[in-house]
Amino acid sequence: MASPCPHILFAGGGTAGHLNPGLAVARQLAHQIPRACITFAGCGKPHEQHTVTTAGYQHVLIPGKPTPRSPWQTFRFVTDNVAGYLAANWILREQRVSLVVGLGGYASAAAVRAAISRSLPTVLLEQNVIPGRATTWLAPKTAMVCASFHEVRSRLQNGTTVRFTGNPVRPEFQKLYWAPLPQMQPKNGRRPRRLLILGGSGGARSLNENLPKALYKLGNGLRGWRVVHQTGGGQLRATQDLYRRFGIDALVISYIDELAEAMWGTDLVVSRAGGTTIAELAMAGVPTVLVPFPHAVDDHQTANARVLANASACRIVDELDTAGRFDDRLAGELRLLMTDENQRHNLGRHIRAFAHPDAATDVASAIGELLQVSPPVVRRRAA
Repeated sequence: MASPCPHILFAGGGTAGHLNPGLAVARQLAHQIPRACITFAGCGKPHEQHTVTTAGYQHVLIPGKPTPRSPWQTFRFVTDNVAGYLAANWILREQRVSLVVGLGGYASAAAVRAAISRSLPTVLLEQNVIPGRATTWLAPKTAMVCASFHEVRSRLQNGTTVRFTGNPVRPEFQKLYWAPLPQMQPKNGRRPRRLLILGGSGGARSLNENLPKALYKLGNGLRGWRVVHQTGGGQLRATQDLYRRFGIDALVISYIDELAEAMWGTDLVVSRAGGTTIAELAMAGVPTVLVPFPHAVDDHQTANARVLANASACRIVDELDTAGRFDDRLAGELRLLMTDENQRHNLGRHIRAFAHPDAATDVASAIGELLQVSPPVVRRRAA
């Protein structure tokens, strides 16, 4: 029998790329199952706690550590993750949790393992083409993996239930999807074109150091463009100094709170290639140059970018390519796109094909099915 008041625990987060899809699903669940209790559990990073509590949900702490990079870290890794497993078991029992949603990353592993040991239904959200290690390890024992890319299926063990839902995004990106796309409309000749540079919430030092150099090499090609550069924490001053040194008038900020609004009317984006970032770019339908983070686990950002590039939905600049300087290769791609509106239009149209505006609804419906709660879902018609 389904619980009259199901309690759903979202486990993980840590980064915005893992946390934001969970928040999007939680919001949809609150709409579909108003009597449900929703709690988030993570390792206690301040930004994570603030984001969750601001959204109106309880946040509980479950200790955990990522896979150690040196033998000296092994003891702490083992003890913290054992403590996390015990804490998760206690939370699941005392709070009578009905279902656990794993958001990915090491922070989700303890709660998902504990849920499996207690025979609770579990759902994993996988944002990338190459599934994370926690997903790969735990997926065969879970009820379902909700995947953002079709390619995930072949990378998981036989017998794993995979449901292609797309990656849930924040409500403001859903609104952006249904709005008309300014970059596909004729220019009035007065508004400067906008170049938006994103390195993720943690920033990207190599982009911060090389984009000002690359833009300087464009010379007059930068005329008529407005540069907006998100640096991430701790890198604002150094990046501002670089732009001043090269004589480029750029708006340089640490973090963009209203990213969907910033993408509205943006003509070109340079970005890392995390799964959630790609989902948001697709909803916005913006032409994009992806620069995958070369040290991401299993190089999953490059795999994400390749799927889009194979569909003519982005351009890629490989940071570790030895064929020429990184800033020169960035300048070459930017010069090509900033002077060719048709190419930008085509990239925006093709990346939009990767958008999944109903992803949060589909994941919430899957959870409702597992809880034996399946209210009717009203969908908007495609524009």
